[in-house]
Amino acid sequence: MLKVITLKKLIPELDKLRRKRKKIVFTNGCFDIIHAGHVRYLRKAKSHGDILVVGLNSDSSIRAIKGEKRPIVPQNERAEVMEALEFVDYIVIFSDPTPVKLIEAIKPDILAKGADWAAKDIVGGDIVKANGGKIRRITLVKGKSTTNIIRKILELHKE
Repeated sequence: MLKVITLKKLIPELDKLRRKRKKIVFTNGCFDIIHAGHVRYLRKAKSHGDILVVGLNSDSSIRAIKGEKRPIVPQNERAEVMEALEFVDYIVIFSDPTPVKLIEAIKPDILAKGADWAAKDIVGGDIVKANGGKIRRITLVKGKSTTNIIRKILELHKE
């Protein structure tokens, strides 16, 4: 089964899974240079339900958020790495600045986001709660981030 899927194809798949009483978890992110912090975060997100759907920011979306020099890894390669993670069930690449349209369409039972986000600032949280779902804030691994990896590489390059 290929995990990268369009939203149009994902919705009927999720409908089938819901009929089997499966709990759908959604999270999103850039996942530019995948590291142990990402893996732990995604594994924890999956632990809150049965099916983990990841909204993966497109290259153009990341450039709009993080600047012209990002992403480091192109979206197809990021998606390929994400597909290899056993606890990720589906990946939807999106180009909007936020995943609100995905959240509206998917209607996840659980919306997982890093604990660095205040609950009130989590995009789509109001939508999930209005549909009877829950928000789960996941503690991030201290010091593990793509930005820190890039800084370290730049420091090494200067030597």
